[in-house]
Amino acid sequence: MASLGVEGDKYRSHLTGDGEKNTKWNFGATPSYDVANKLFEEGRTKIWPPGSLEEEVQNLSNPDDFKTLDPNKYTVSLNGRKGINIEEIGKIGGGYNSFLQTSLPEKLRGYNPDEETAESSLKSFTTTFPRGFALEVLQVYSGPPEILYKFRHWGYMEGPFKGHAPTGEMVEFFGMAIFTVDEHKKIVKVEFFYDPGQLLGGLLKGAKLGNSSEETASTCPVLRSTG
Repeated sequence: MASLGVEGDKYRSHLTGDGEKNTKWNFGATPSYDVANKLFEEGRTKIWPPGSLEEEVQNLSNPDDFKTLDPNKYTVSLNGRKGINIEEIGKIGGGYNSFLQTSLPEKLRGYNPDEETAESSLKSFTTTFPRGFALEVLQVYSGPPEILYKFRHWGYMEGPFKGHAPTGEMVEFFGMAIFTVDEHKKIVKVEFFYDPGQLLGGLLKGAKLGNSSEETASTCPVLRSTG
């Protein structure tokens, strides 16, 4: 998870340097992952090797600037759904929206990706996780061309989320992913497998704020199970 405008990252040299002066960023400036790096270093020692993938998909405007993936072949899928390509990811509002796709009826959605833009989804998660939302690789089971690994995504909910008060608690979820790379080690396909309810249950656990007429708190099966 990134903020904007600060250059230099010891884990992500591909984001800065002379070769990036003409790079076009979706949010107007080079993203900074300093906050997430600090959180990660305080709690864990394993940095997510495919992290640059998320950074590029989330932040780069021009497909020609991608380094880790082939923009002409790349697709990403969640829990066996049909894969979507770079153009389709842009249309639905980027990373968070593509990773939280759901077939639930709208009134049961704690987070509705159909209503979110790239800007609003980024704001939601940076507000909720002011110290960052880190990702840790727990186990790698196979090497290229198909890289299978288990991961843990975690952060501290210290800001509100969709009308729910912050709990201050750690929110985490676990999953598996398969990265397929070509002969040039460029990523051409990513398949994620995890339960979005594991994340949203923690985020919707806090008390409702204000006088919202939304029925999420009483109707969402994820929230009811965490109350």
